[in-house]
Amino acid sequence: MPVRSPRPHDRGRIDVLTELEPSVARHLDRHLATAREWFPHTYVPWSQARDYDGPLGGASWSSDDCPLPEAVRDALVVNLLTEDNLPSYHHDIQSRVGHQGAWGVWLHRWTAEEARHGYALRAYLHARRAVDPVRLERDRMQHMSLGHRSEQATIPHGLAYVTVQEMATRQAHRNTGRVCGDPFGERLMRRISADENLHMLFYRDVCADGLDLAPDLFAQAFADVICDFTMPGHAIPGFRTRAARIAVCGIYDLATHHDDVLRPLLHALRLMDRPGLGPRGEEALDRIGRHLERLHIKAERFKERSDASKLSSLG
Repeated sequence: MPVRSPRPHDRGRIDVLTELEPSVARHLDRHLATAREWFPHTYVPWSQARDYDGPLGGASWSSDDCPLPEAVRDALVVNLLTEDNLPSYHHDIQSRVGHQGAWGVWLHRWTAEEARHGYALRAYLHARRAVDPVRLERDRMQHMSLGHRSEQATIPHGLAYVTVQEMATRQAHRNTGRVCGDPFGERLMRRISADENLHMLFYRDVCADGLDLAPDLFAQAFADVICDFTMPGHAIPGFRTRAARIAVCGIYDLATHHDDVLRPLLHALRLMDRPGLGPRGEEALDRIGRHLERLHIKAERFKERSDASKLSSLG
């Protein structure tokens, strides 16, 4: 940790950081032993690329240049613009955990691995002429100019958030590749989702140790995060419209969030049947349970409306 005089409400946060340092070091060692080196440039179909209009005198972009479905393009742009805000994420996390010790080593490693994703996604989109590059650059400038500041109140909240977020991102990448219809894109998204899976495992297992260390505190953090979760890219221009198309396409919808993100994560953490919780922890589990029930109902209603809309369009 950097040298500083802690404010009164920071004391618990600093204790959590100190107590979890051995856990971070252990899971960092496992990550370094497991992570596979890969090179973004080898996943980009450069042979498919052509010069764009501008100083090189190439052809201007057209929506007919690449046959990717609109929802897939939306997903790729949302994924990329989310990755573009990496400097803000790094700064925000470093302000909370510092840059020394195991926490600092992990943060820099995580940042380096995440940076590959943005490079590879942008190069793929440009090479495949999959999206309007002028709009993409303008959206990038607008989104990054806003920056990002986490609203998570404590270290346990921050860890709970990145655990859910990495799990959600992994699933979004996987599903984008699955439905994109382009073997180049599918291969790239599988590779990126493998990284996101390892990041999720790191944060999840640190949180599991945190639950052993301070069960009520971490149970409350997960309840707060799960019941009010938003993806870090929610401020991307046109996010709501893009997210709606992404959901209708089945890349990431309420059912995905419930069935493929929250349920498996809670099961792996053994959170919903964790013994030894105090009143605050039990109240947190009750909140999570009620939220899952509401989410499941909303997911079923969304599916019914979506199915009805598809039938209507066919008729």
